[in-house]
Formats: sequence, C-alpha cells, structure tokens
Amino acid sequence: MTWLPFDLHPEYPPDGIPREQLHARYGSTFHDRLRERFAEEGLAYNPPPEVVPNTMHALRVTELARERGLHGAVHDRLMDAYWAEGRNIGDPDELRALAVEAGLDGAEVDEVLAGDEYRDRVLGLTAQAVSIGITGVPGFLLDQRLLVLGAQPREVFERAFEQLDATDEAPPDP
Repeated sequence: MTWLPFDLHPEYPPDGIPREQLHARYGSTFHDRLRERFAEEGLAYNPPPEVVPNTMHALRVTELARERGLHGAVHDRLMDAYWAEGRNIGDPDELRALAVEAGLDGAEVDEVLAGDEYRDRVLGLTAQAVSIGITGVPGFLLDQRLLVLGAQPREVFERAFEQLDATDEAPPDP
C-alpha cells in the first residue's frame, strides 16, 4: 500500500479550527458514529478535543520522511498521535517532536516547517487524486482501476477485490 498526501481542508487557517465548528457543521451524532465505527474495528478514537488541525505541515513532513525512507514510521506515528493520543499534529512544535521520535532529523524537519518545501508536491498529488474522483479521506485506488471512497467495512473491500478478479478473468471483447 502506498499512502499519498491529500489536503482535505486547505481552507483551514494555519492554527486549525475549533472542534466546535466541526460539530456545528456535521452535528453531534457524527462523532458518535465515528467513535462507534472505530470501536468496531478495534481502533482508538480520541482526536484532539479543542482543535481540528490544518494538516499541511504534517503532509509536508511526511513527504520529507518518504524521501528519507521513513514514510511508514512517520505516517503511523502521526496517525497514532492524532487518533489515539489526541495530539495536535498541526502544531509545529508537536509535529517536530513526533517526527523526530519516528526517526527524522530535527534540523531537516525544522527546515521544512520554516519554508514551503514539499507544498507543491502535496498540492499536485491532491489535485491528481481529485481528478480521478477522490473527494475525501480515506480513498483507495485498487489495482489502478477501482476506486473505494470512505472508511468502508471489510465486506466492501472483499466485493471490490472479487470484482477486480472477475474482470481479470473475463474474456476480451471481440
């Protein structure tokens, strides 16, 4: 699996938005449903209670990690920090500490955070994802042929792989 960056909310200010704004937009039951869905899969659901971060810094730092062969470690550390530990991955100091903990060099992280390095890559890959129909996260492109959007149950993926297998076995059109 290859994780690619997707800037879900480029309109968020650099410091993110108060979580209450998200509750107002989607309703209070939205988070209850997410919490239940996470629990069904054995996952923690504990995002930062005060803020929904702007993730551009985190996306850029994970691209640095990709170049250093540490993308998986940094990506997983940031996901755990956000979803399980309630840490604000949009905060540069918090992000730096997490990235260094996952193996990145602090000076390189500081350099990325101080500038715009990797921003064009993140925006370009986001535009590419949108061009193939991805409108949110997660989005999965299976075998470069079938798009599955959203956090779907295992059965949806099983059907998708069956569909891919069936098209692989189908005889070519005359």
